[in-house]
Amino acid sequence: MKEKYKKLPLRSGVGIIVLNEENKVFVAKRIDNPKNFWQMPQGGINKGEDFFTAALRELKEETSIVSVKLIKEIDDKFTYILPDHLIGIIWKGKFKGQIQKWFIMRFVGNETEINIKTKHPEFLDWKWVDLEDLTKIAVNFKLGVYKQVKSEVLKILN
Repeated sequence: MKEKYKKLPLRSGVGIIVLNEENKVFVAKRIDNPKNFWQMPQGGINKGEDFFTAALRELKEETSIVSVKLIKEIDDKFTYILPDHLIGIIWKGKFKGQIQKWFIMRFVGNETEINIKTKHPEFLDWKWVDLEDLTKIAVNFKLGVYKQVKSEVLKILN
């Protein structure tokens, strides 16, 4: 990491693992990175907002999903650092990465509820994937977080 970025703080955020009835994971392809990378819904926390409220808001804003039941709030927080070429660009250059609180949720609605063509769309496409494939489709700098999250989901499914 470049010296000028080392002092930047981490952005506080949330991530949501959405499982369907077959325990497949919801992932979507970002508009700003249309290569073959997929991610789970995630985002920042608004002032005065608790983690769970932020998770539900982000999920709705990004995917239109509201029909979920909380399975587990993961105790640990997970961190990722942006690659140098993105630091200074993403989040208006205010942060070097994110520290995230993750929630495992069960999707209990009908798939017609899922709509990524939102007011401020972030995704081009979405799909359900096997938990096993989660770490094969993540962008490199989020790989560590995805491995940790995958491990947490495996604990509750086994």
